[in-house]
Amino acid sequence: MRYRERKEINHGLDISPLIDIVFILLIFFMVSTTFVKDMQLDINRPDANSAVVSSSKAIRLYVDTVGDIYLDGEPIRVWLIQSKLRDMLHTSTAKSVLVIADDGVPSGKLVEVVDQARLAGAKNVGVATQKEPG
Repeated sequence: MRYRERKEINHGLDISPLIDIVFILLIFFMVSTTFVKDMQLDINRPDANSAVVSSSKAIRLYVDTVGDIYLDGEPIRVWLIQSKLRDMLHTSTAKSVLVIADDGVPSGKLVEVVDQARLAGAKNVGVATQKEPG
């Protein structure tokens, strides 16, 4: 009888397909996730009992306590809102605008911003309140 030498059999797992799948899933979730841009302004929103949830794809206009207006994180003048919003609404799928104003903003300033948004072609223009999530 002859003693046979056993060949070493490698029972290791090849994890390269697993790594490929994990990277594909990571890329998928990164592309399919929408990010809500929220500015870091100190705005006290007014209260409302009839608040409804707004779309996360709505274009946001911010009006702070001083009355300065911000569109997409950049300060903007009232007379420029209409042209900039028209360009943004033309490329956007959601034709809605959300005005986030401080409760100390004069009503005339708020009405002026909402009016400019409607003249730009926004179908839905809303004012954010305390109960608005996000």
